[in-house]
Amino acid sequence: MRLLVALWAVLAHVLGCADVLHAGHQPLSRIAIERATAALDDSASIIAHPTVLGLKGQSSDWVAVEFSQPNPSNDDWVGVFSPSGFSSEICQPENWMHQPPYLCTAPIKFQYANFRNDAYNKSGKGSLRLQLINQRADFAFALFSGGFSAPKLIAVSNNVTFTNPKAPVYPRLAQGKSWNEMTVTWTSGYNIKEAVPFVEWGPKGGDRTLSPAGTLTFGRNSMCGSPARTVGWRDPGYIHTSFLKELWPDALYTYRLGHRLSDGTHIWSKSYSFRASPFPGQESLQRVIIFGDMGKAEIDGSDEYGNYEQASLNTTKQIINDLENIDMVIHIGDLSYANGYLSQWDQFTEQIEPIASTVPYMIGIGNHERDWPDTGSFYGYNDSGGECGVPTQTMFYVPAENRAKSWYSTDYGMFRFCIANTEEDWRPGTDQYKFIEHCLSSVDRQKQPWLIFLAHRVLGYSSGGWYEIMMGSYGEPMGREGLQDLWQKYKVDLAVFGHIHSYERTCPIYQNRCVQDGSNHYSGRFNATTHVTVGGGGASLSTFRNNVPYWSFFRDSDFGFGKLTAINNSFLLFEYKKSRDGNVYDHFTISRDYRDIMACSIDNCPRNTLAV
Repeated sequence: MRLLVALWAVLAHVLGCADVLHAGHQPLSRIAIERATAALDDSASIIAHPTVLGLKGQSSDWVAVEFSQPNPSNDDWVGVFSPSGFSSEICQPENWMHQPPYLCTAPIKFQYANFRNDAYNKSGKGSLRLQLINQRADFAFALFSGGFSAPKLIAVSNNVTFTNPKAPVYPRLAQGKSWNEMTVTWTSGYNIKEAVPFVEWGPKGGDRTLSPAGTLTFGRNSMCGSPARTVGWRDPGYIHTSFLKELWPDALYTYRLGHRLSDGTHIWSKSYSFRASPFPGQESLQRVIIFGDMGKAEIDGSDEYGNYEQASLNTTKQIINDLENIDMVIHIGDLSYANGYLSQWDQFTEQIEPIASTVPYMIGIGNHERDWPDTGSFYGYNDSGGECGVPTQTMFYVPAENRAKSWYSTDYGMFRFCIANTEEDWRPGTDQYKFIEHCLSSVDRQKQPWLIFLAHRVLGYSSGGWYEIMMGSYGEPMGREGLQDLWQKYKVDLAVFGHIHSYERTCPIYQNRCVQDGSNHYSGRFNATTHVTVGGGGASLSTFRNNVPYWSFFRDSDFGFGKLTAINNSFLLFEYKKSRDGNVYDHFTISRDYRDIMACSIDNCPRNTLAV
C-alpha cells in the first residue's frame, strides 16, 4: 500500500492535477513583466477616452484606446494597468545585490495591438474597445513591443478613472449559519477609519433596517508565494460582510450597500433584492444550480486562456436568463482561476454579480483556491499561484465554524447540503471526517428528505481520462475509503463533484457495484448514492477514458451545469443543462416517501437484522 501511495505521489507531482493538465497557464503569466525594459518613443502614442467612467453610477464601462507607432509588429500588445503608476518606484528587488526591475506589476488585462486591426502591421495605427470595471484605482494603458517574453514599453496613455473608485460594488449573498439569516458581502475602497459600512434593508415596501458590517482585508505578506506576492499582487481593497437576521420564510427583501463618511454624508450602491430561504421542511418548489470549475472571461475578448473560458460567460448567461427559476447556486470549487493574479478576483465577482446579488452564491474550495506546497493543504501542488486560500476565504462568506477550513453544511427548505473541502484531509479520524458524519447523521429526513454531499475533487466515481492516468483509481486516491460507508449508512441521495471538466452520472453505486441499474427514474426505497460530476462550468474540457465503465450511465464532454429541483418532499428532479443553449441533455427523478427513506438497504441496517 505504501508503495502504491508513493508511486501515485510521484506520478501526481510529475503530471500535476486534472485542472493543470487541461487548463493551461493563467493568461497573465505569459507576460514576463519583470523583464520589461524602457523604450519610450516620442513618435509612438496611446490615448484613452473617455477619461471619467461610471457617470451614471455603473460599475463597468467601455473605453476606446487609440495607438500608433512607427515600427509595428505582430508581437505588439496593449496592457491595462491599475493603479496607473506602475513604474519601478513600486518594485522591490528580489535580492539586495540586484537592481529592482523596471516593471514589476502585471497588467490587469491585455490585448494584441492587431486585434481586429487588420491594417496595423502596415499603418502602425490601431484602436481597441475595452471594458473596465471599478477596481478602486485609476487606469493607464501601455503600448509594448517585443512580445510577452521581452516586453519593451514604448508609450503610456493618459489616466482613466471611475467617478468614485472606492464605491461599494459586487455584492455576494450567502446563507448564514441559520436558515433565516442571509449574509451580504461586498468590496469597496473604504477602510473603517474613512467610512462606516452597513446594509440598509427590509421587506419589499416595508420599513427599512440598518445592519452593521464587519471589514476584512489582507496584505501581500499573507500570500504564500509568487505570483500572488510578486507580479500578481494587487491591493484587494476592503471586504465587508453584514448579517441580515430573523427573515420571514420566502419573503421578498430589498437592500442596498452603504458607507457613512466622517462628514456625515453617505455613499450608496444601487438597490438589489432577494427572497429569504424557506422554512426547513417547507414544501414548496426549491431549485438549486450546481457546477464547478467556471473561471471568468472578458466580454471584450482580452487575455483569455486560448479563449476557452468564453464558456464561463455562457454558463453565467444561462443562469442569469433563468434566474427567476433559481433559488440558490453552489459553485463547488475552482472559482475564478486567478492563480495568484489578484486583479482577477474583481473581474470574477463583477461577472457573477447579477446572480450573487439576487440568490445565495455558496462556494466550495478547489485546488486553484487553496493548494500550495508546505502550507498545510492536503495536496502540495502550486495550483493557487501562491494564494493559499486567503482571497477566497476573505471575499466569500461560508457558514463554517472555521472559515480557514471551509467545510460546512447549509439547509434550504427540503435540502441538506454537506459541502466538504477536498484540499484538507477528509479521512477517518480527521476533523473533517467527523464534520461530514455529523452533517449527514444530524438531518431530520422527515423534514429534509433530500441529502446532498458536495466536494470539488471526485471522492467517488469518474471516468475522466485523468483518473485513467492515475493507475485506474476512478477518483482521488483514498477518496472513497471511509466516505462510501457514510454515504450508504445515511442514505445520501447525490454526491456531486467538479474538478473533471465534463459531465458524468453513475448508476446508484456502492463498493464498485451498481446496486441498482442506471435509469432516468428511481422510485421506492433508497438503494445507493448516485454520483454526478458537473465540472464543465467554463474551464477547458477534460477527456474521458476510452472504455466506458459499467457504472457510468451518462457522460458528456461539454460545458454545462446541474439543476436540482425539489418538487415536494417525495419528488426530486435533477437536470443537466448545456451552457451553449440552456437546454436539458440528461435528467433523472427520484420519487419516494418518508417510509422509503427509513427502510433498510445494503449495509445501512443493524447487523442483527435479516436485511439484505
